[in-house]
Amino acid sequence: MTAPAFPAGTILGYPRIGRRRELKRALEQHWAGEIDEAELDRVTTELRRATRERLATLGLGRGDSAIPESFSFYDQVLDAALTVGALPERFGALRAADGSIPLAAYFAAARGLGEAAPLEMTKWFDTNYHYLVPEIGPETDFRLSSDRFARQVAEARADGVTVRPVIVGPVTLLALAKSSDAAPAGFAPLDRLDDLLAVYADLLGALRRAGAEWVQLDEHALVSESLDVDAASLAAAAARAYAVLGAATERPAILVAAGYGPLTPEAWRALGAAPVEALAIDLHRGGVPTAVPGLAGKTLVGGVIDGRNIWRGDLGAAAERLASLAGLGAAGVAAGTSTSLQHVPHDVADETALDARLASWLAFADQKVAQVVTLARGLTDGPAAIAADIADAAAALADRRSAPGVRDGAVRSRAAALTPADAERGDLELRAAAQESLGLPVLPTTTIGSFPQTGDIRRARAAHGRGELTAAEYAQFLRDEIARVIALQEDLGLDVLVHGEAERNDMVQYFAEHLDGFAVTQHGWVQSYGSRATRPSILWGDVARPAPITVDWARFAQSLSDKHVKGMLTGPVTILAWSFVRDDQPLADTANQVALALRDEIADLEDAGIRIIQVDEPALRELLPLRRADQASYLDWSVRAFRIATAGAAAPTQIHTHLCYSEFGVVIEAIAALDADVTSIEAARSRGEVIGDIAASGFAAGIGPGVYDIHSPRVPSSAEIESLLRRAAAELPLRQVWVNPDCGLKTRGYDETVASLRNLVTAADRVRGELQPIG
Repeated sequence: MTAPAFPAGTILGYPRIGRRRELKRALEQHWAGEIDEAELDRVTTELRRATRERLATLGLGRGDSAIPESFSFYDQVLDAALTVGALPERFGALRAADGSIPLAAYFAAARGLGEAAPLEMTKWFDTNYHYLVPEIGPETDFRLSSDRFARQVAEARADGVTVRPVIVGPVTLLALAKSSDAAPAGFAPLDRLDDLLAVYADLLGALRRAGAEWVQLDEHALVSESLDVDAASLAAAAARAYAVLGAATERPAILVAAGYGPLTPEAWRALGAAPVEALAIDLHRGGVPTAVPGLAGKTLVGGVIDGRNIWRGDLGAAAERLASLAGLGAAGVAAGTSTSLQHVPHDVADETALDARLASWLAFADQKVAQVVTLARGLTDGPAAIAADIADAAAALADRRSAPGVRDGAVRSRAAALTPADAERGDLELRAAAQESLGLPVLPTTTIGSFPQTGDIRRARAAHGRGELTAAEYAQFLRDEIARVIALQEDLGLDVLVHGEAERNDMVQYFAEHLDGFAVTQHGWVQSYGSRATRPSILWGDVARPAPITVDWARFAQSLSDKHVKGMLTGPVTILAWSFVRDDQPLADTANQVALALRDEIADLEDAGIRIIQVDEPALRELLPLRRADQASYLDWSVRAFRIATAGAAAPTQIHTHLCYSEFGVVIEAIAALDADVTSIEAARSRGEVIGDIAASGFAAGIGPGVYDIHSPRVPSSAEIESLLRRAAAELPLRQVWVNPDCGLKTRGYDETVASLRNLVTAADRVRGELQPIG
């Protein structure tokens, strides 16, 4: 086919939660029954229209497919899976009479319905975005089951905009899926590729008829060596897939996008030979490849603008990388982002409270679009046309390097003085013996840390921020909330309590607000999953703790109960992973600075009489590099940072950590190397799959496989929790097993939280009464 010209600049996706989280509010109102599907459709239609208009205003073309259509009601992987009919059988009754999958079924798969558990959730490559894991087996009935992608193309067309629909590609969809419960041993979702391709061909035809001239198929799996499928098999699947799709008689031109790292050599060969019209590659994390056969008829979209961090960066270096692509013999070169911009906030201009000097170093989504437009102008009009823009970016970069606080001599001297002994805490068994004085029962019950952040809490925080509540009034409100949460846990019968974290707006931002070297935003929201969004802090300089952060709240909470109340900290790796981190030094150096600040906080908690301290590291697996060659180094420095933070604790102090929503079997040795006394871990949504990995590894410390999935509004029955607990008790020494939810309860409501925790305690009591400690 003769492809329409590709634009000189584009982005691979744009934030979809809304500049003021319009999608979040509309979804939660719909789920609460406050608005119907028609009103939800009206709100989301306006949100998509506003996005298209904004991108056109910023310089992307209305008629050349430069504007991507990357909207999702919940998750892009779920969108693709249900479009091709991969709805698990437990939701089959929700299909429409014609076999299509309505929005109600879509949300049921995402959130669960009654006794039907939702799809498993895990991290999207090495980001803090969560995707829903498709369940695919021989029984999966692949067929075109939704026209939503085509309707969105037609919607834009009616507004005079030719968009490029963005869809997870067939190879990546299957590579990220798990086998269904009905699948036989040895089955892999990728076995169904040929069946799936026929449906993707139908989808491409529908998009073309709706007016799409280009389609973007995201094949990010082709950069990863961390999936269950090896790189050679993925490349072979890609070659087969795009031979079929490229031969389709009715389709838009195809852009295959692969971000989050460099393509594997096998994938380069497969895509170079594939009959597709354009390839988008990540040049921020990957270098310019050597000669690749087959590029003569293709456009190369160079992802030179970082889609995942918020620094303005070196525009001149980006222009040079784009120029180097010309030597590969492609038909054309375009400027682009390394990934979708869904990982960054909308607009620096919204951050009126940020220090102006810091703001001048930043580029959020809108600024990154402008950078792409500038680079595109350089490609079409020549380097001289953008010389002033390059000079401005270089000046901002130089100013950032020299600014006060970016480098602190005292912080750097302390980190440089660290020795191997500073990361050693002593023998685990000796610590366990010392911790018997805690007086905990078999199968101790606890929660992960946070309790629901109610409307009252949010309103009080906002009122304090506006000056309507004095510091003393706000502190009393928080003490009353902590007392209520402690009393509730006493009533429920939990063994180890938490203070509920009412004072914390976010588990990272709260620490960022109390540490030197950080800044926080007002409107810098980034989607985490579904309607959930977080505001990553900006780590711009050397990190130090000017004063204790959590100690007073922990001391107050402990004074309210004879039971142990955990001190709650966020670990160094998670603080890095869930912030926008400086890119001018190795992550390991920054992690050590954060670890030393936390080490001081732990010492102060011990001095305040806190005997159990939890240092959460839910992002440990998240940052694991996608290339195996880089993983050992990452695990070495990330584990060391956690140990630097915790190794100063005395033997009788029980150190906990928490990890959630990742494939932990991959990093089970690193989890053990953290040397925590107790580790709580996600297991409920995956129905305890990780327990086998834990048992096989010989994990010797305390372990709490989650028995309550807090990312769904479902209330698990005591029988359901008991089943998961019995699985853990059957495969692990009982003396090691703790009973806890998968994650913190911040996002849940109190009714469901209380009901679920009562069932958790009931299940633990039943199993505790029947079993004796073993091992």
